[in-house]
Amino acid sequence: MEVAIVAFDEFTDIDVFLPWDILNRVKLPGWIVQIYGTSESHISVTGLTVPVHMPIDELSHADAVLFASGPGTRKLYQDEQYLKRINVNPSEQLVTSMCSGALLLGALGLLDGKRATTYPTVKEELAQFNVNIVEESLVVENNIATAAGCLAAQDLSFWIIEKLTNENVKNEVWQTIQPIGQKLA
Repeated sequence: MEVAIVAFDEFTDIDVFLPWDILNRVKLPGWIVQIYGTSESHISVTGLTVPVHMPIDELSHADAVLFASGPGTRKLYQDEQYLKRINVNPSEQLVTSMCSGALLLGALGLLDGKRATTYPTVKEELAQFNVNIVEESLVVENNIATAAGCLAAQDLSFWIIEKLTNENVKNEVWQTIQPIGQKLA
């Protein structure tokens, strides 16, 4: 199983690094998490450089795709050349987004007529794609999931883990990060 995290210049750090950490806690043969992008590395909104493992042109090979968020999405969702490079298929893959990453899903036509969530400051931009925007941390429509609020990355990551493996694996990973006294919802 391969999980692709899509990064770009000006991505929000926690929306890449939190899922990266949680998803890499799955210790199953053949489980791999990789960063996808358009160059050899991308720089986060806070200035951290992250190496890219694969080009976005190869997203169709992943079992799950997670589009990060950040100021960079506001440029990319309007970039036809960038969008043409993205080949995802929710009938065969899990296709997900964090916060403003939903703009990319919207621009790709994946949210048309569906419920979705996003970061509050991009609601109006997302609405242009015929999306029913709801204020929930995680919204799932079949194999498409949108998450809003940086800490919703944990909910999205656990949803991906359970969908690609099973509840037991999800619970095992949760036990490695859970705060003392809290149980998985």
